[in-house]
Amino acid sequence: MIGKLAERTVRACNRTLQQLIEHPPLQVSTLTAGNGTEFHGYKALERRTGVAFYFAPAYHAWERGLNENTNGLIRQSLPQGASRVHLTQSMCEDIANRLNRRPRQCLNYQTPEQIYLNNL
Repeated sequence: MIGKLAERTVRACNRTLQQLIEHPPLQVSTLTAGNGTEFHGYKALERRTGVAFYFAPAYHAWERGLNENTNGLIRQSLPQGASRVHLTQSMCEDIANRLNRRPRQCLNYQTPEQIYLNNL
């Protein structure tokens, strides 16, 4: 899932994450977040949604290998430093769908979507 933030604040981040978490038919039980200030309100979101948040120590990107790899794949569509003014939630969903349907070597050449659906 990829969510478009209206602004990089705790309030906007929590609102967007709650919408994504509660979006059927998704079943989210944990979320690994970055260490940005927009995630400082995670405890309120844990209480409201029941989703447990995890954080890697700052400057320990190797502890979030899959997450960092996925960020790199997202950057192919949304290069760092490029304007996001015209980016819409629909465009974010298109990027997520493309990545979720892309076979991954680490998943024995299955797609994340296949793994997710097989584990519902």
